[in-house]
Amino acid sequence: MQLIDQLLQVSANLFKLLGDSPNGEERDEYIDNINSMLDKRETIIEALIQEGFHLDEQNRIHGTLLELDNGIKERLVAVMNAVKQDMANLQKTKKSEQQYFNPYSNVRVMDGMYYDKKN
Repeated sequence: MQLIDQLLQVSANLFKLLGDSPNGEERDEYIDNINSMLDKRETIIEALIQEGFHLDEQNRIHGTLLELDNGIKERLVAVMNAVKQDMANLQKTKKSEQQYFNPYSNVRVMDGMYYDKKN
């Protein structure tokens, strides 16, 4: 029963942490905290599985764990999408900056040759 309580506590803390996502320099520490909490949670779940734990949806604590797990999954997807969007914006910014500094990099020129189709 002690492992279930630990899992419930870690899951609740992770759910709370995923509720607010910082921007900028704080994001790296935020992602590291998420990873460490997910690792703790994984260790506890593996220990529960080794003990032969089976989820009972009728049990109140097990139902709470299921709700927390679903909420964690949803919030993790939201955080991942925010990071993906930031990465896409960064790539777009890099591309437009590069194009600003060298606007003719993608232009294909025939070196001034002119072809006359008339004979």
